[in-house]
Amino acid sequence: MPADPFPTAPDEANDSAPATLSGLVLVSTPIGNLGDVSARARAVLCNCDLILCEDTRRTGWLLGALDVRTRTATLHEHNEDGKIPLILERLRANQTIALVSDAGTPLVSDPGYRLVRATIAAGLPVSAIPGPNAAVTALILSGLPPAPFLFLGFPNAKQAARRASFSNLRAAERAGLLATLIWYEAPHRLVETLVDLLDIFGDRSAAAGRELTKRFETVVRGKVSEIVGVFENDAPRGEITIVLGPPESDDPEDLDALLRRAMATQSMKDAAAMVCAATGLPRKAVYAQALRLMGER
Repeated sequence: MPADPFPTAPDEANDSAPATLSGLVLVSTPIGNLGDVSARARAVLCNCDLILCEDTRRTGWLLGALDVRTRTATLHEHNEDGKIPLILERLRANQTIALVSDAGTPLVSDPGYRLVRATIAAGLPVSAIPGPNAAVTALILSGLPPAPFLFLGFPNAKQAARRASFSNLRAAERAGLLATLIWYEAPHRLVETLVDLLDIFGDRSAAAGRELTKRFETVVRGKVSEIVGVFENDAPRGEITIVLGPPESDDPEDLDALLRRAMATQSMKDAAAMVCAATGLPRKAVYAQALRLMGER
């Protein structure tokens, strides 16, 4: 008998994992470093019937490096709706179809969401091979609070629309949102976007990661104004991920406002813990302030 193309580890944690995958498989690929592709991802790409990708030339380079000879076909935002019926027909015929993006985890700011929704609605299997993701990689390298975080894709390319969306997020923060915010951005718009962030969110802690996992990986950390200065003097190249920390303040009045908003929907303990994580303020000081506010109630 041929070897199982999708082996699972023999440990107890994998006892419930299927021996093989079928249907639509969302396969994560490297965001830069080819060494980050998993053995499981390569096995699926080698043994599936078809690989759907945004750009057959870019994915073809990856498949060539992995010695994968499976046929490819394009799936992008302009043809996704038209291709869904044909893909579902193949899936009903028990074919295994892999979906990859140009880099990283499929669907994250990439095509495929409509296909996944249609596959689920048709009662056909959907599975995923987890792997690299630029947003999460930048988050854990940023030195900013890792949870909660909010990934927002690419900001609008038009400044007016971009600033309007930033203003809406800032209003949400004033209403109680406490999260680290993450965007992708093109290098030629990076400085302009950072200046908009500075104007609307203020000069808070942030990070910008470029060429993550690649040879020239760079993570610039500091206040937004400092990061603007870095990239004004050294024009960025490559793919960029912006990470903006949550509101920061050691002003008692601002701390009270944050705590009151958090305590409106959570217990005092949970609210204090969330504000501690979001602001980086000393735990004892935040809890003491929360207790005082509870006493005032």
